[in-house]
Amino acid sequence: MDEVTVSFAARRLGGTALVLWAVATIVFLAITAIPGDDLDAILGPGSNASEEAVARAIDTHGLDRPLIVRYWIQMMSLATFDWGVSFSYDAPVIDLIADQLPATLTLAFTSLGLALVIALLTSLISVYGALPWRILSTIEVVSAALPHFALAIVLIVVFSTWLGLLPPVSTDDPISLILPALTLAIPTAGFMGQVMRETMLDAMEAPFSLSARARGETMSGLYLRHLLRHAILPALTVAGWAFGSLMSGAVVVEAVFARQGIGRTLLTAVGVRDMPLVLGILIVIAAVYCLVTLIVDILSALIDPRVGT
Repeated sequence: MDEVTVSFAARRLGGTALVLWAVATIVFLAITAIPGDDLDAILGPGSNASEEAVARAIDTHGLDRPLIVRYWIQMMSLATFDWGVSFSYDAPVIDLIADQLPATLTLAFTSLGLALVIALLTSLISVYGALPWRILSTIEVVSAALPHFALAIVLIVVFSTWLGLLPPVSTDDPISLILPALTLAIPTAGFMGQVMRETMLDAMEAPFSLSARARGETMSGLYLRHLLRHAILPALTVAGWAFGSLMSGAVVVEAVFARQGIGRTLLTAVGVRDMPLVLGILIVIAAVYCLVTLIVDILSALIDPRVGT
């Protein structure tokens, strides 16, 4: 790794720190602006807690302090990984996230792998003529625009209700991962397929492709030996964006399929104004996304040094 790539990585790390600070600030202000009483979130709606318990909750969480002071305390807590205790689960935030994050990461990486496979297959088929190109282009546009919740319902009706092949809710059986992963992968594959196909179609008109075809190279050989490598760079770039999209889409998908994960936990935490848990989950999601995009950018810089300049 040369000095240019190291400098590029250092700049991205600095940008990551700013992103995490911005996410924490926006989430803090958004949760604060939600109508409701913070004491209800901490003690429970309609709680008959004693005056001592109320006073202790106010003092512990700084509810009697100015907003700017509460903001500063919250940011310092995040920076030192002292993320506090969840109001709704009565458990340390870090422990809850550590328990739920693996399920969400499994879903996101599985979906990303499926999306890449689907995009590569559609890109391969589309270079064989104008008709496949038009058909697949239309399918990709439609799939990229599909809302996750609508696609999830369709998949459940078809594969669970009509065909009875797959479970409609998640269980310990790995087969229950298929429908949630497809729900996330299909829209992502639609977007990635468009990017990869356009890149390969441009590469087909390049001199090296024309020369290879003049030597008698078949379309499959041209795709595997020459065009595929030109789709790697945009595929890497899109994969970084796609992973962030998959992490955010997991919030809806985990709720629809009753799947364990930080997405479903986040929905519960937002509903009850659980500030420590909401902040912790969103910081972790942002950090994972930034880490993935950083790795993708470094790989892109190694493949094409012009990216890191």
